Amino acid sequence: MKSDNPNVRSIKHMAFAVRDAAEALKAYAQFLHVPADTALTDYPKSKNRVALFNLGGIEYQLCQSLEKGGRFDQWIEERGAEGLHHICYEVDSIDAALDHAQAQGASLRLCKACGVKGSHPHPEGYVAFLDNDAGGVEIEFMQVYTPEELEKYNAYKGI
Repeated sequence: MKSDNPNVRSIKHMAFAVRDAAEALKAYAQFLHVPADTALTDYPKSKNRVALFNLGGIEYQLCQSLEKGGRFDQWIEERGAEGLHHICYEVDSIDAALDHAQAQGASLRLCKACGVKGSHPHPEGYVAFLDNDAGGVEIEFMQVYTPEELEKYNAYKGI
């Protein structure tokens, strides 16, 4: 059955909480032919290391906390295992998506990387997290930047 939610365009990315991004990447390289030389990028502000690649038309993020008790480390400890942390859904309008979700009883979650609740700028677009999981998986919305908005963000350099 197809959803009739007009706000969701597609999956933007899926983020997996892992203990060691380099080790997790080895499995993707071995079993799914993801390039073994995929870059690992450290994000000092959010204190995460991320391996980012596309597989089957979907962007994957293997996310490792760089310090004990960090966002992904804490998530793994609470659940006792690595796994799918969140799915980011691309939307035409983040405000419309949030209004729709909140009308259905959702509340907004604090973005742990930025300390902001609700829509705010990230490297690829405006994002917001719901404080309501779907089957234990966090929900993120992203309104991808227009070229003009991307230029403005690059001057701002948020996360």
